[in-house]
Amino acid sequence: MITMVAKLQAKPGQEDELKAILTDMVGKVKQHEADGVPVYSLHVSDEDPTVFLFYEQYNSPDALKAHGQTSHMQEMNQKLKGMLAGRPVIERYTHIAGVS
Repeated sequence: MITMVAKLQAKPGQEDELKAILTDMVGKVKQHEADGVPVYSLHVSDEDPTVFLFYEQYNSPDALKAHGQTSHMQEMNQKLKGMLAGRPVIERYTHIAGVS
């Protein structure tokens, strides 16, 4: 299992629009990638409403690669232009243990 964490920060005043775009992405992943992406979860910071975090889990490296090549990922990236306060911070982790 591969875990990805992506942190995005909206420019001030862009929070609602960014939230809508990211929420739409969750729905598209659920609709088109559910077999390879068992977890794709969006969060907002309790301390800073401009900060959003995706917590994502992929069944395989192929599923992760395919996610990056989907049309909905490309569409989201286009919509994000000019909305973010900086580059997204994306980190990759390998699952060791957990409770489900």
